[in-house]
Amino acid sequence: MPFEIGWFSTGKDRQALKLLEETFEAIRGGKIKELQISYVFCNREEGENRESDEFINFVKKISIPIICFSSRKFKPELRKKALSEARKNNFQPINSWRILYDDRIIEMIKDKKTKVIFLAGYMLILGEKLCREFTILNLHPALPEGPRGTWQEVIWQLIKKRATKTGIMIHRVTPELDAGPAFTYCEFPLKGKKFDPLWKRMEKKLNDKTLHQIKKEEGEREPLFMAIRQEQKKREIPLVLSTLKLLAERKLNPETIKKPIFLKV
Repeated sequence: MPFEIGWFSTGKDRQALKLLEETFEAIRGGKIKELQISYVFCNREEGENRESDEFINFVKKISIPIICFSSRKFKPELRKKALSEARKNNFQPINSWRILYDDRIIEMIKDKKTKVIFLAGYMLILGEKLCREFTILNLHPALPEGPRGTWQEVIWQLIKKRATKTGIMIHRVTPELDAGPAFTYCEFPLKGKKFDPLWKRMEKKLNDKTLHQIKKEEGEREPLFMAIRQEQKKREIPLVLSTLKLLAERKLNPETIKKPIFLKV
């Protein structure tokens, strides 16, 4: 019997699409045997965004059932209020809008036979009920010890604390953002031939400006920032594929794992 999973994605950028493309090709080509993506859930609908439209069209092309349910269109006034409240509280409390939206998701997928859901570029924080009903795995661009947040926030935090290494992990989703136990991870250094000159340039800039100013002026174009992101992206898909292979081969049991597995990817 194949190991069946659900696949959640906002489909917001090229990387989200590439993750699904590479996984589909690995399954079709026999690199990952006994794995089946039973359905894809997307919290955007056609017409909302060019990148997510491309993602949705690809899912249809490869004939995987897709469920599109727009988070933006669902109770928009309540959503706006909930987002405002969440920002003030560091996105920790699960607000009423999130509970209602998650309840609708559960209704939509309750007849599916999958108990494992993989988040690949899904941009919403999940509530307790959804996390309790399913085993949900998430790709996060950091080591098990952190930092937390979006990939952009993670990189700025790494720069701020002058980190000497970082990594990618796949962890269990809990209502607390990026705090669930890690299942697999990889790591890479932020020192050496590629990074040392970039750190020197950053230190020189920090003599005249704050990190906040550099972030505001250069954003994602800042060379050190770009180099870290490049190394993250290089490892995301290999880590996903290696982890899914372990799941499909029943060598990784999310319910019983006690220690994260280090993977060299």
